[in-house]
Amino acid sequence: MTSPIAYRLARMTGRDPGERHRAATPLELLFDLAFVLAIGQASGSFAHLVAEGHLASALAGFAFAMFSVCWAWINFTWFASAYDTDDWFYRLATMVQMIGVIVVALGIPAVFESIDHGEHVDNRVLVIGYVVMRVALVAQWLRAARQDPERRVTALAYAKWIALAQVGWLFVGFASLPFWPTVALAVLLFGLETLGPVLAERKTSGTPWHPHHIAERYGLLTIIALGEGIFGTVASVSAIVQEQGWSLEAALVIVAGVGLTFGLWWTYFIADAGDALEGNRGRGWGFGYGHILVFMAVAGTGAGLHVAAYVIEGHSELGTVGAVVAVAVPVLVFCVAIFGLYVFLTSFLDIFHLWLIAAAVGVVLIALALAVVGVSIGWCLIVLMLAPAVIVVGYETVGHRHIEARSAS
Repeated sequence: MTSPIAYRLARMTGRDPGERHRAATPLELLFDLAFVLAIGQASGSFAHLVAEGHLASALAGFAFAMFSVCWAWINFTWFASAYDTDDWFYRLATMVQMIGVIVVALGIPAVFESIDHGEHVDNRVLVIGYVVMRVALVAQWLRAARQDPERRVTALAYAKWIALAQVGWLFVGFASLPFWPTVALAVLLFGLETLGPVLAERKTSGTPWHPHHIAERYGLLTIIALGEGIFGTVASVSAIVQEQGWSLEAALVIVAGVGLTFGLWWTYFIADAGDALEGNRGRGWGFGYGHILVFMAVAGTGAGLHVAAYVIEGHSELGTVGAVVAVAVPVLVFCVAIFGLYVFLTSFLDIFHLWLIAAAVGVVLIALALAVVGVSIGWCLIVLMLAPAVIVVGYETVGHRHIEARSAS
């Protein structure tokens, strides 16, 4: 049943960071659905260019699109964790941001295409959508500045840095600049965007974000991004069935695709990030920023499976080796990024964890070697599926004891 607070304005004074049983709201879950399209557009466009052998263009477009999408989501999530009032103004502002996400998604293909053609970067639609999201968030920060005197300076700093960056993005979007000047300005503006929150949080004791709520929100977006792995699996199996009918190869790809996606999910949720954030609030920025690489790796894995579909259909010259590499690289990046985030949050480096990462790398190399000697894509993916499985089994059998022993000491 809807809370009566939704029909009137509530004072935006900040949530209790120690609130018990704080969980994601239905509005936040609805908000995340808009990102399914955006991540899917980036993943699909990336897979298409990789399959064509245009790796540089694919990587550039993917980095630009995914950073834009992830960063906008991150800013909304941390603000919501600290200031969610769930009244009509907050809901409408969130709806405006959802509209911006859809516009960003619609502009992603043009970014990839223009980069691939070597012309000016056509990011006008993407920038318009991005600015719409950010302007709505500025309005929220200004409201917090007015209604939360204790953190007024911090809220105004957020609003200032975000607004300043949007002026730059509008110039980049409508100046029709060549590729490298666009890259230079994008790096500068993304640097400004990421530096702003760090500086703003230092103005006071910081915003009252909830560590367990933040951990849950990041986990939910990871699950959404993992959906690309399922989509990629379906695309690959559909290609096999269309070319060969139902066969052992189709069964292998189904098991490998779902198993790989499941392994990445299990790896991500091995440890409780909420507890780690609660004890290390000062490292929250690293947790938030580091997840951009995690999200990109997860979406990239789904794109790699889609590349495998192109190869099976005969629409790519990459061959089996190229298809396996397209999946293996993001899987490896994911495993290393998760390990890095854990070490960063806990300041705990266990030699056993290094052995697990080394074992995962070894599995990836075996899968690549099999592809080189002519083993089918299905069997190579089955082996590659074992990379995250090695980490999961190692932690569940031995690694968790090391962590428990350290906690008890």
